[in-house]
Amino acid sequence: MSTLLGNKTLTMDYLSKCIYIVGMGNNDYINNYLMPQFYPSSHLYKPEKFATILMQQYSKQLKTLYRYGARKVAVFGVGSLGCIPAELAIYGTKDTICVDSINSAVQKFADKFKPMIDDFNNNLPNANFIYINLTSIAIGDPAEIGLTNLAEPCCEISSFIAKGQCRNGGGACSDRASHYFWDGFHPTEIPNKVTAIRAYTALLPTDAYPYDISHLAASTLALNKLGQSAGAELM
Repeated sequence: MSTLLGNKTLTMDYLSKCIYIVGMGNNDYINNYLMPQFYPSSHLYKPEKFATILMQQYSKQLKTLYRYGARKVAVFGVGSLGCIPAELAIYGTKDTICVDSINSAVQKFADKFKPMIDDFNNNLPNANFIYINLTSIAIGDPAEIGLTNLAEPCCEISSFIAKGQCRNGGGACSDRASHYFWDGFHPTEIPNKVTAIRAYTALLPTDAYPYDISHLAASTLALNKLGQSAGAELM
């Protein structure tokens, strides 16, 4: 990019005006902490300690992104992993919709996002980090948007290779619009659209912190206009 723009200064200025979307952490639970048959992490660390270690690693990755020039970053949190079909199939529930013990463990990680965001914005020059709260965005009655099947995946699930994902050559449900999940892990189009809309323009105060993506976009446009005005005055 430095070659395209001419020098490092112009490159860093360009990168500082971009909006970056980052989402990590879900797989650290799904494919590690919640798989005690393969990984020792849940035996070595209680949920609070694992969440602390994971957030420390997350923070390092985001600071690396900052060092490379990112200044406007939307950090997506973790979902309610105790509600995904893959975990429901493994652990089951005790007269509840989700696996509460999993959601409780993951929430300890989610609770650490706001302090991290505050730390970045207060201590990194020109940093503009925000947190998108996926748990808040999921609040509401799914039936209001046509989602009536919350526990079963839409596609046929593989039991062997790529367990929990769609089976190669398998079929799909007849009414995809009624399913919350496509496979054992991933939401279908409708909940993904809701997430995108509310991440950009928060519906509830808890959806984003300290504000939503639209404010990041507005600040970027304002900076671009300021730069254009300054450039015009110099000409």
